[in-house]
Amino acid sequence: MKECNLRIIFFVLSLVFLSFNLCAARLITPIPQKIEYNEAKALLGKKLFYEKMLSKDKKISCASCHDLYSGGTDHRKFSIGVFNRVHSINSPTVYNAIFNFRQNWNGSAKDLKEQAAMAIKGFSEMDMTEKEVEDRLNKSSKYRELFYKVYGINEIKFSYVIDAIAEFEKALITPNCKFDKYLRGEIELTEDEKDGFSLFKSLGCITCHNGVNLGGNSYQKIGIIFPHKWSEKVPDLYQITKDPEDKNVFKVPTLRNIEITYPYFHDGSAKTLKEAVEKMALHNLGLELNKEEMKKILMFLKTLTGELPDIIKENKEK
Repeated sequence: MKECNLRIIFFVLSLVFLSFNLCAARLITPIPQKIEYNEAKALLGKKLFYEKMLSKDKKISCASCHDLYSGGTDHRKFSIGVFNRVHSINSPTVYNAIFNFRQNWNGSAKDLKEQAAMAIKGFSEMDMTEKEVEDRLNKSSKYRELFYKVYGINEIKFSYVIDAIAEFEKALITPNCKFDKYLRGEIELTEDEKDGFSLFKSLGCITCHNGVNLGGNSYQKIGIIFPHKWSEKVPDLYQITKDPEDKNVFKVPTLRNIEITYPYFHDGSAKTLKEAVEKMALHNLGLELNKEEMKKILMFLKTLTGELPDIIKENKEK
């Protein structure tokens, strides 16, 4: 009971502290309608994103776990890698990842390049070495020609492969969701959607889910008030720091497009958005939402689904 009280006091103080700071700035900002990127690199990266030759058994590509027409996810609890190896953590959306302060659930990758390299080398993902990637691509006259056109090189190196994929992922932003248009003063939300946003703020959800990505800009523990089950097999922040306080600490996931990025949480344990909201309200806010509150918060969250990026809309051909 003492530990529980301390957790509550700490959380309340954190809310007050963060509220003080957040009040000084705009809590949530719209996704920019366009982002600068190198189109030639990004289009090459798009081909590589769908290239199964980058996986050991030639059956998996980046798109296998990050379906760009399904919210950038595969809708599996845990993704399936090469030789049907199962990941130990849910695959997060690749959309708007450029706005995250770190990549991967535990922030193990500092940027998109590191994340892409880790996925290609990961045992349960694509399980390739840098040399294997280079050897396969250099045997392809098509890729030798493409890399020469974009980078002016005669021999493909792994670093260029990663650079191109990261440039493509940089272009994967989803602007112009209903809430962004509301923030820009272009449209009005319904009364229920506005009430949902008010609840989102007053109940404390915005403490973690703020900024341009409504998340992705801090680490937080899942289970601040009521502990969430922990597994040593799950790559949380503890796996990096070995600090017991970092057990079940993850990068806060983005709420952008949250309606279509199910299942939810690092362990994919929430099948529906309603279930995810119920669990977060309980574990991290110590609340049980009534039916009306739940309905309005869900309506607000559904205003966060944006448009597919131009690089996807303009040409679906891989």
